[in-house]
Amino acid sequence: MSTFRRVDRGRNHTYQLDGRPLEGVTSILSRGLPKPALVSWAARETAEFAADNLGVIANLRRDEVVDLLKGAPWRDRDRAANRGTEVHRLADQLARGIEVEVPDELTGHVDSYLRWMDDYGPQEMLVERPVLNRTWRYAGTLDVLCGLDDGRTLLEIKTNRSGPFGEVALQLCAYGRAEVYLDYEGREQPMPPIDRYLCLWLRADGYDVYPVDVGEREWKTFLWCYQVGRWLEERSDRNAAQRVLGTPLVQQAAS
Repeated sequence: MSTFRRVDRGRNHTYQLDGRPLEGVTSILSRGLPKPALVSWAARETAEFAADNLGVIANLRRDEVVDLLKGAPWRDRDRAANRGTEVHRLADQLARGIEVEVPDELTGHVDSYLRWMDDYGPQEMLVERPVLNRTWRYAGTLDVLCGLDDGRTLLEIKTNRSGPFGEVALQLCAYGRAEVYLDYEGREQPMPPIDRYLCLWLRADGYDVYPVDVGEREWKTFLWCYQVGRWLEERSDRNAAQRVLGTPLVQQAAS
Protein backbone atom coordinates (compact mmCIF):
# COMPACT_ATOMS: atom_id res chain seq x y z
CA MET A 1 0.00 0.00 0.00
CA SER A 2 1.30 3.47 -0.86
CA THR A 3 2.38 5.74 1.96
CA PHE A 4 1.41 9.41 2.18
CA ARG A 5 2.90 11.65 4.84
CA ARG A 6 3.67 15.21 5.76
CA VAL A 7 7.28 15.84 6.77
CA ASP A 8 7.76 18.69 9.25
CA ARG A 9 11.07 20.53 9.30
CA GLY A 10 10.91 23.21 11.96
CA ARG A 11 8.39 25.80 10.74
CA ASN A 12 8.40 24.37 7.23
CA HIS A 13 7.02 21.14 5.84
CA THR A 14 6.90 19.03 2.71
CA TYR A 15 4.76 16.14 1.49
CA GLN A 16 5.78 12.69 0.27
CA LEU A 17 4.02 9.78 -1.41
CA ASP A 18 5.99 6.53 -1.37
CA GLY A 19 9.10 8.53 -0.53
CA ARG A 20 8.74 10.84 -3.53
CA PRO A 21 8.01 14.57 -3.11
CA LEU A 22 4.57 15.95 -3.86
CA GLU A 23 3.50 19.39 -5.03
CA GLY A 24 1.98 21.50 -2.23
CA VAL A 25 -1.20 23.49 -2.82
CA THR A 26 0.26 26.82 -1.67
CA SER A 27 3.42 26.27 -3.75
CA ILE A 28 1.31 25.51 -6.83
CA LEU A 29 -0.63 28.75 -6.39
CA SER A 30 2.52 30.76 -5.68
CA ARG A 31 4.10 29.68 -8.98
CA GLY A 32 1.08 29.55 -11.25
CA LEU A 33 -1.19 32.42 -10.19
CA PRO A 34 -0.53 36.02 -11.34
CA LYS A 35 -0.29 38.41 -8.40
CA PRO A 36 -0.30 41.99 -9.71
CA ALA A 37 -0.99 43.37 -6.23
CA LEU A 38 2.16 41.67 -4.95
CA VAL A 39 4.45 44.24 -6.58
CA SER A 40 2.84 47.24 -4.89
CA TRP A 41 2.57 45.32 -1.62
CA ALA A 42 6.28 44.45 -1.65
CA ALA A 43 7.23 48.04 -2.51
CA ARG A 44 5.05 49.41 0.31
CA GLU A 45 6.39 46.95 2.88
CA THR A 46 9.99 47.71 1.89
CA ALA A 47 9.43 51.48 2.03
CA GLU A 48 7.71 51.28 5.43
CA PHE A 49 10.47 49.07 6.82
CA ALA A 50 13.13 51.49 5.58
CA ALA A 51 11.31 54.52 7.03
CA ASP A 52 10.96 52.78 10.40
CA ASN A 53 14.62 51.73 10.54
CA LEU A 54 16.55 54.72 9.23
CA GLY A 55 18.91 54.69 12.20
CA VAL A 56 19.86 51.08 11.64
CA ILE A 57 20.26 51.49 7.88
CA ALA A 58 22.56 54.52 8.29
CA ASN A 59 25.15 52.35 10.04
CA LEU A 60 25.21 49.53 7.49
CA ARG A 61 27.30 48.94 4.39
CA ARG A 62 25.55 49.12 1.02
CA ASP A 63 25.45 45.34 0.56
CA GLU A 64 24.03 44.94 4.08
CA VAL A 65 21.31 47.50 3.34
CA VAL A 66 20.38 45.66 0.15
CA ASP A 67 20.15 42.32 1.95
CA LEU A 68 18.10 43.84 4.77
CA LEU A 69 15.59 45.66 2.55
CA LYS A 70 15.03 42.96 -0.05
CA GLY A 71 13.90 40.55 2.66
CA ALA A 72 11.58 42.99 4.45
CA PRO A 73 8.25 42.04 2.78
CA TRP A 74 8.81 38.31 3.16
CA ARG A 75 9.66 38.58 6.84
CA ASP A 76 6.25 40.16 7.45
CA ARG A 77 4.54 37.52 5.33
CA ASP A 78 6.29 34.69 7.17
CA ARG A 79 5.37 36.18 10.54
CA ALA A 80 1.71 36.24 9.48
CA ALA A 81 1.87 32.61 8.33
CA ASN A 82 3.57 31.48 11.53
CA ARG A 83 1.09 33.49 13.62
CA GLY A 84 -1.84 31.81 11.92
CA THR A 85 -0.44 28.33 12.51
CA GLU A 86 0.33 29.05 16.16
CA VAL A 87 -3.04 30.70 16.84
CA HIS A 88 -4.80 27.71 15.35
CA ARG A 89 -2.77 25.23 17.40
CA LEU A 90 -3.26 27.07 20.69
CA ALA A 91 -6.96 27.71 20.20
CA ASP A 92 -7.61 24.10 19.26
CA GLN A 93 -5.88 22.87 22.41
CA LEU A 94 -7.80 25.32 24.59
CA ALA A 95 -11.08 24.29 22.99
CA ARG A 96 -10.30 20.66 23.89
CA GLY A 97 -9.62 21.55 27.51
CA ILE A 98 -5.83 21.40 27.33
CA GLU A 99 -4.01 23.98 29.45
CA VAL A 100 -1.59 26.05 27.37
CA GLU A 101 0.26 29.31 27.86
CA VAL A 102 -0.69 31.84 25.19
CA PRO A 103 1.96 34.47 24.34
CA ASP A 104 0.79 38.04 24.95
CA GLU A 105 1.08 38.97 21.26
CA LEU A 106 -1.33 36.17 20.30
CA THR A 107 -3.92 36.56 23.05
CA GLY A 108 -6.29 38.69 20.97
CA HIS A 109 -6.21 36.34 17.98
CA VAL A 110 -6.74 33.25 20.13
CA ASP A 111 -9.64 34.94 21.92
CA SER A 112 -11.20 35.77 18.54
CA TYR A 113 -10.87 32.15 17.42
CA LEU A 114 -12.51 30.88 20.61
CA ARG A 115 -15.27 33.47 20.19
CA TRP A 116 -15.91 32.15 16.68
CA MET A 117 -16.17 28.63 18.07
CA ASP A 118 -18.66 29.77 20.71
CA ASP A 119 -20.72 31.67 18.13
CA TYR A 120 -20.80 28.97 15.44
CA GLY A 121 -20.58 25.78 17.49
CA PRO A 122 -18.57 23.63 15.04
CA GLN A 123 -19.02 19.88 15.42
CA GLU A 124 -16.71 16.94 14.64
CA MET A 125 -13.79 19.23 13.93
CA LEU A 126 -10.75 18.08 12.00
CA VAL A 127 -7.92 20.57 12.45
CA GLU A 128 -4.66 20.91 10.47
CA ARG A 129 -5.11 17.65 8.56
CA PRO A 130 -2.89 16.73 5.59
CA VAL A 131 -4.84 15.95 2.41
CA LEU A 132 -3.85 14.20 -0.81
CA ASN A 133 -5.04 13.98 -4.40
CA ARG A 134 -3.30 10.98 -5.96
CA THR A 135 -4.71 11.60 -9.41
CA TRP A 136 -3.02 14.98 -9.72
CA ARG A 137 -0.22 14.26 -7.23
CA TYR A 138 -0.67 17.25 -4.97
CA ALA A 139 -1.06 17.60 -1.22
CA GLY A 140 -1.82 20.26 1.36
CA THR A 141 -2.99 20.87 4.90
CA LEU A 142 -6.55 22.01 5.52
CA ASP A 143 -7.22 24.32 8.45
CA VAL A 144 -10.64 23.16 9.67
CA LEU A 145 -13.18 20.61 8.43
CA CYS A 146 -16.27 20.63 10.61
CA GLY A 147 -20.02 20.36 10.77
CA LEU A 148 -22.06 23.56 11.03
CA ASP A 149 -25.82 24.09 11.01
CA ASP A 150 -25.89 24.31 7.22
CA GLY A 151 -23.71 21.29 6.50
CA ARG A 152 -20.14 20.04 6.34
CA THR A 153 -17.85 23.05 6.04
CA LEU A 154 -14.25 23.51 4.94
CA LEU A 155 -12.74 26.58 6.61
CA GLU A 156 -9.54 28.45 5.81
CA ILE A 157 -8.09 30.78 8.46
CA LYS A 158 -6.22 33.99 7.60
CA THR A 159 -4.47 36.29 10.09
CA ASN A 160 -2.75 38.78 7.77
CA ARG A 161 -3.26 42.50 8.28
CA SER A 162 -5.19 43.23 5.07
CA GLY A 163 -7.64 40.33 5.15
CA PRO A 164 -8.23 37.43 2.74
CA PHE A 165 -7.67 37.59 -1.02
CA GLY A 166 -9.78 35.92 -3.69
CA GLU A 167 -7.23 33.17 -4.32
CA VAL A 168 -8.40 31.56 -1.06
CA ALA A 169 -11.17 30.06 -3.22
CA LEU A 170 -8.57 28.13 -5.23
CA GLN A 171 -6.86 26.97 -2.06
CA LEU A 172 -10.12 25.74 -0.55
CA CYS A 173 -11.10 24.12 -3.84
CA ALA A 174 -7.86 22.13 -3.96
CA TYR A 175 -8.36 20.89 -0.40
CA GLY A 176 -12.00 20.08 -1.08
CA ARG A 177 -11.03 18.06 -4.19
CA ALA A 178 -8.54 15.97 -2.24
CA GLU A 179 -9.23 12.25 -2.31
CA VAL A 180 -8.08 11.38 1.22
CA TYR A 181 -6.97 13.02 4.46
CA LEU A 182 -4.83 11.73 7.32
CA ASP A 183 -6.63 11.28 10.62
CA TYR A 184 -4.97 11.95 13.98
CA GLU A 185 -3.46 8.44 13.94
CA GLY A 186 -1.92 9.03 10.52
CA ARG A 187 -4.35 6.74 8.70
CA GLU A 188 -5.86 7.65 5.33
CA GLN A 189 -9.58 8.39 5.33
CA PRO A 190 -11.82 9.24 2.37
CA MET A 191 -12.35 12.96 1.94
CA PRO A 192 -16.05 13.66 2.56
CA PRO A 193 -18.15 15.85 0.26
CA ILE A 194 -18.13 19.54 1.21
CA ASP A 195 -21.38 21.49 1.53
CA ARG A 196 -19.93 24.96 2.20
CA TYR A 197 -16.65 26.85 2.06
CA LEU A 198 -15.77 29.68 4.45
CA CYS A 199 -12.80 31.93 5.16
CA LEU A 200 -12.26 33.10 8.74
CA TRP A 201 -10.24 36.31 9.08
CA LEU A 202 -8.89 36.43 12.62
CA ARG A 203 -7.72 39.69 14.16
CA ALA A 204 -6.74 40.74 17.67
CA ASP A 205 -9.98 42.76 17.89
CA GLY A 206 -12.42 40.19 16.50
CA TYR A 207 -13.17 38.14 13.40
CA ASP A 208 -15.00 38.19 10.07
CA VAL A 209 -16.43 35.16 8.28
CA TYR A 210 -16.56 35.21 4.47
CA PRO A 211 -18.56 32.73 2.38
CA VAL A 212 -16.38 31.54 -0.50
CA ASP A 213 -17.76 30.59 -3.91
CA VAL A 214 -16.06 27.35 -4.95
CA GLY A 215 -17.10 25.42 -8.05
CA GLU A 216 -15.94 23.94 -11.34
CA ARG A 217 -14.41 27.24 -12.46
CA GLU A 218 -12.16 27.32 -9.39
CA TRP A 219 -11.13 23.69 -9.91
CA LYS A 220 -10.19 24.30 -13.56
CA THR A 221 -8.29 27.45 -12.58
CA PHE A 222 -6.34 25.56 -9.91
CA LEU A 223 -5.37 22.92 -12.47
CA TRP A 224 -4.27 25.67 -14.87
CA CYS A 225 -2.06 27.07 -12.10
CA TYR A 226 -0.69 23.58 -11.59
CA GLN A 227 0.20 23.26 -15.28
CA VAL A 228 1.72 26.75 -15.50
CA GLY A 229 3.92 26.02 -12.50
CA ARG A 230 5.05 22.72 -13.98
CA TRP A 231 5.87 24.41 -17.30
CA LEU A 232 7.89 27.14 -15.58
CA GLU A 233 9.85 24.54 -13.64
CA GLU A 234 10.37 22.00 -16.41
CA ARG A 235 10.56 24.10 -19.58
CA SER A 236 11.16 27.80 -18.90
CA ASP A 237 13.99 27.81 -16.36
CA ARG A 238 17.49 27.95 -17.86
CA ASN A 239 18.55 25.06 -15.64
CA ALA A 240 15.61 22.84 -16.64
CA ALA A 241 16.44 19.62 -18.44
CA GLN A 242 13.73 20.15 -21.07
CA ARG A 243 13.93 23.92 -21.41
CA VAL A 244 12.46 25.48 -24.52
CA LEU A 245 15.53 27.59 -25.34
CA GLY A 246 18.14 25.50 -27.10
CA THR A 247 21.76 26.26 -27.92
CA PRO A 248 22.21 29.40 -30.04
CA LEU A 249 22.52 28.53 -33.73
CA VAL A 250 24.97 31.37 -34.28
CA GLN A 251 27.02 33.04 -31.58
CA GLN A 252 28.14 36.44 -32.82
CA ALA A 253 30.58 38.34 -30.67
CA ALA A 254 30.13 42.10 -30.36
CA SER A 255 32.50 44.05 -32.60
